[in-house]
Amino acid sequence: MAEAFDALSDEHVRFIERQPVFFVATAARDGRINLSPKGMPSLAVVDAHTILWLNLTGSGNETAAHLLDTNRITLMWCAFEGPPLILRVYGRARATHPDEPEWAACGERIEPVLGARQYFTVDIERVQTSCGYAVPQMDYRSDRTALTKWAEKKGEAGIRRYWSEKNARSLDGLPTRAPDPAEDPS
Repeated sequence: MAEAFDALSDEHVRFIERQPVFFVATAARDGRINLSPKGMPSLAVVDAHTILWLNLTGSGNETAAHLLDTNRITLMWCAFEGPPLILRVYGRARATHPDEPEWAACGERIEPVLGARQYFTVDIERVQTSCGYAVPQMDYRSDRTALTKWAEKKGEAGIRRYWSEKNARSLDGLPTRAPDPAEDPS
């Protein structure tokens, strides 16, 4: 039932673009595996071999730490509406932080919002589809606004302090390369 591909097809890209949620999984050599749901307009397919994802500030920064330790990432989409399908992308990724010159180019593809912590450029090594027959059908209503409101309340300086206090190390104590709160991203 599973099929493997070296790159995304046009059909895969159309499927990804229709999904309101995707999942990101990473793991360091040792410690916990991280699996997180992601939403909002935060992902763009650059080409058949590359995905760009804007990562927003959250309670942890596991993906950044894991990629510094062991550069491997899996993204997954599943159809909650329409025909069943699961699509996974396996690859390697590199982070671009607000203090880096590449940030502006990434922002041309996905506009950064308040609380944007890093972009991840995913270099695709394998694409795999599977049936998704056991995934329930659910209706999408809307994106949540809680993260946006949280970021607005904190403001840019407050978010940068939060990165330093809460996002500088992973749950297992690995560094994340969170930007220094004293640095101005502009």
